[in-house]
Amino acid sequence: MKKYNVAVVGATGLVGREMLKTLSQRNFPIAELKLIASERSEGKKIKFEDRELTVESVKEGTFEGIDIALFSAGSGVSKAVAPQVKKAGGVVIDNSNAFRMDPDSPLVVPEVNGEDLKEHQQIIANPNCSTIQMVMLLKPLADKYGLKRLVINTYQAVSGAGKKAVDELIEQTKAYLNQEEIKNENFNHQIAFNAIPQIDIFLDNDYTKEEMKMVNETHKILHNPELPVTATCVRIPVIFGHGESLNIELQSSFEVEAVKELFAQTKNVEVVDNPAQEKYPLQIDTENNDNVLVGRIRRDNSVENGLNLWLTANNLRKGAALNAVQIAEYLIENDLV
Repeated sequence: MKKYNVAVVGATGLVGREMLKTLSQRNFPIAELKLIASERSEGKKIKFEDRELTVESVKEGTFEGIDIALFSAGSGVSKAVAPQVKKAGGVVIDNSNAFRMDPDSPLVVPEVNGEDLKEHQQIIANPNCSTIQMVMLLKPLADKYGLKRLVINTYQAVSGAGKKAVDELIEQTKAYLNQEEIKNENFNHQIAFNAIPQIDIFLDNDYTKEEMKMVNETHKILHNPELPVTATCVRIPVIFGHGESLNIELQSSFEVEAVKELFAQTKNVEVVDNPAQEKYPLQIDTENNDNVLVGRIRRDNSVENGLNLWLTANNLRKGAALNAVQIAEYLIENDLV
């Protein structure tokens, strides 16, 4: 089997380390692996399988010979560095917001719109973590019933804001329990024992950037720019795993049991739905699970063909690292790299 030269840009961050873990777990065919981070991380050692690799910073010629570069270093780095990979002949799979709405960059969840990768021009965008898990369920519904309108409410883990945010939640929790002063550095408000109805900055329409990401990315991934979508995104004091409540109006009639069966047959989706036994998806259940978990599937009787459901997924795995690696696997399987 052919092996590929791979670079992970942002290798020392939460998602970067998860990318390394995922590459190993899925036995990705690696010939050479380069770990790239900022200059202040240069020289750090990171263990990968039976090797200890040294972190590099970007220099002239860093990406020569690289076939696939997985980026998770923020949109500024992606915009500055991704063109260097492209110029050197490699393919970029970028986890930031830098290229998601670029018409020349496919925005891909392989199980949903993998075919879009056939048109790639060396820079591929990994969608927002909350969008990824949601479209895994919207796609089969769209194919079978059609979508009329979508209302999204998210309950997002602090790890989506990075390691410093996770540390802040832990420190604030300790301070709260010890009746000590609580300090806010990564969030504008206390996150411990609280919910913050703001993720990213506010835009002119009073929606946050995160909320509009979900609207715009859903349109692009599902190839349905006219679909009415609205979102409210909330940060909650959970470390791993995003939760989402979806209210969906379908275009045609449905039976709840048929929807459950549809999801049960969908690749990488797991139905956890038994109200009598109080079984439903929990965010803590996603820590070591790569599937999207869906439950609380029920009819919304306030509108015609209305459906309510609750889903959870690991925001660092399927919401970021795993999806990026799956894109790379699709490229290899279809001779696109």
